[in-house]
Order: sequence, then C-alpha cells, then structure tokens
Amino acid sequence: MTASNPASRPGEAQGVETQGDAPLPPARFAYDRQTWKEIAHLLANLPMSLIGFTYVMTVMFTGAGLSITVVGLPVLALGLAGARLLGRFERARARALLGVRIDEPSPMSRHGRGGYLQRMWLALKDPVGWRAGLYELIRLPWGILTFAVTLTSLFVLWPVLPFLARGLTHVDRALVRGLLSPSDELERRIAELESDRGVVVDTAAADLRRIERDLHDGAQARLVNLAMGLGLAKEKLLEDPDAAASMVDEAHGEVKLALQELRDLARGIHPAVLTDRGLDAALSSVASRCTVPVKVTADLPSRPAAAIEGIAYFTVSELLQNISKHSGAKSAAVEVWRTDERLLIQVWDDGRGGARLDGGTGMSGLAERLGAVDGLFVVDSPPGGPTTVTAELPWRDRS
Repeated sequence: MTASNPASRPGEAQGVETQGDAPLPPARFAYDRQTWKEIAHLLANLPMSLIGFTYVMTVMFTGAGLSITVVGLPVLALGLAGARLLGRFERARARALLGVRIDEPSPMSRHGRGGYLQRMWLALKDPVGWRAGLYELIRLPWGILTFAVTLTSLFVLWPVLPFLARGLTHVDRALVRGLLSPSDELERRIAELESDRGVVVDTAAADLRRIERDLHDGAQARLVNLAMGLGLAKEKLLEDPDAAASMVDEAHGEVKLALQELRDLARGIHPAVLTDRGLDAALSSVASRCTVPVKVTADLPSRPAAAIEGIAYFTVSELLQNISKHSGAKSAAVEVWRTDERLLIQVWDDGRGGARLDGGTGMSGLAERLGAVDGLFVVDSPPGGPTTVTAELPWRDRS
C-alpha cells in the first residue's frame, strides 16, 4: 500500500494539515488583530476608570450630599444625565474593541415631557444613569488591576498575554452587558407606550377637530339659517301670512336636517345602539348602511370593556366605508369572536383587492389606533381580491 501526499490530492489547498480525510482548521497567530484590540482596551481601562470614578465622586456624590438644599437635586439629576453619556461612550468602546453589541437605552428626551419638576424627577429615577454611575464606581479597582497585569505581561509574560487578555476582557464584557445594557423588556415597553401615547393624543386631537368642523359646517350653519328664517317669518307674519307660513315650513325642514346631522355626528362619536345593545347590534346597524350586502356574525359570550368595544366598532365602520367607496365588491362579511383574552375581528370582501397599509384609505391610521392599545392589524389583499382584514384587540371585561 502506498501512502499518498495529502497536499497533492486534487481539490485540497496547499499547506493545510489533515487528519484522515478531515482538514484541520488553519493555525492563527496568537497576536492577531482582535488580541491587540483587547490589549488596547485593557490598557485604556485605567485612564477611563479614573475619569469615571472622579466624575461620580465629585458630581453625583456632591449632588446627593446637597440633596437637602435647593441645588442638590438638580445637580444630582445633571450628574445622572452625564453618567448616561459616560455609559454611551463605554458601550461604543466595547463595540469597537471587544465586539460587544449592545442596544442603546431609550433617550432621556423621550421621558422629559411636562414641567421642570417632572423632568427633574424622571431624571432622578432614571435607572440607566444609576447603573452607569455604579459601573464607573466599581471599575476603578478593576481598571488598576487590568492595566498593571497587561503592562507587566507586555514585558514579562509575552507568550501568555493573549490568553490573559482574553480572560480579562471576558470580565469587561460581562460588566458592560450587566450594567450598561438597557433592561430590554422594560426599555422596549417604555418606548412603545410613549409612542402609543403620542398616537392616542394625535388621534384624539384629530377627532376633536373633525367634530368641531362638522358642527361648524353642518348643524351650526343650519341652525343659523333656521334662526334667520324664523326671524323673517316673524316680521312677515302680519303683513303676509302666506309667505310667513312658507318660511316656517322651510324652517321645519331645516330643523329635521339639523337633527339628522346631529344624530350622525353623535353616531360618529359613540352610537347609542352600541351603548344600549352592544357590538353585535351596532355592527349590524353599520352594515345595513353599507352599499354592499354584508353578513355579520358575532360570537361574544359577554361584552368587552367600553373602550375596546368602541375601537372595534369604529374599526369595522371604517373598513365597511372603504368597501363601499373603493372595493367594487358584490358581497362582504364581518366576523367578531373572542379567543382566550383577545377580541378578533375579520372583515372580508370579494372586491378588486390591492389594499395596502400605505394606500391612502385610512388603513395606516387604523393600524396605529390598534397598536396604541396592544392590538394587531393585518391586511391580506392581493390584486384581484379577495381582501381579508384581520384586527386583534386585548379583551378586557366590562366593569
């Protein structure tokens, strides 16, 4: 039997050792690029920890010590804001030299709405600033140790320095992840809630503007015309009774129209049928006004909270308006049911399809409104149809 030279086999790279048929991983230098980055990080630990420790001791401890005076709490709040900046720099240093990828916490500007005292109180409660301050405090002894070990090893323990650097920087990585990482779920939830609060505020403001516009351009204008017409009828009552009677008859028609507009406006705010009889009857009522035949199926063992019920009603109402105006459908269906702790809504039509969240038909606004209450909004509308819109809301029992 003749042993073949592994390097001469077809398809194998020259200079790669093999064991049997499996190639061994190529050898790497002990002092590769990452090792030098880790050494640089360890050598920079001492000056950075001195800066951080000095800052915490002078600014934050001074603010805490003066907290019994007027200036103490503002100084401490500013100190925590500065600690946030130090934490941001340390995260950037860890990304560049240690390869640690950490998300940035929510910025303080997102929490700073309200008056001066409220902003200061939120800054004093900032967990990110407090954790960054603690990080700078405990880093000084560690920074002295890592600097001394690394500097000595550069001249004395050169062969084992890469292994020492890797072990020491593992501790640095753990410190950064433990104290400078955002508390993921809490930070994410705060950001979502603040974004949702903005959506709710904007939606409420838009609804108030719509109501004001509808009142001004509709019922209010009719009532002004009605008052003027009745005034003229009063003047003509003696000299021209027939003309006065005609004016009163016109005024009567204006009253009916104004009442109808007020009913429509009230229905747009919160329909009486929804309050009195619940979601099933309210959806049947709005479906009867759709230009497309709509089948409504509601399987609800009880009524949800009034806010959830209202959002569900207006979601279906707007979707049915879109079907009337844009779909070209011949039939549609609405289904509402409860699954566990969620209220599910599905609106289907056999129209032309092509509906999108960014299509300008109010879909994006509906998605934002549902998202503001931890809901979901999904549109499935291929070109040519059919279109299926699924909405999901949290179920909260009516109190």
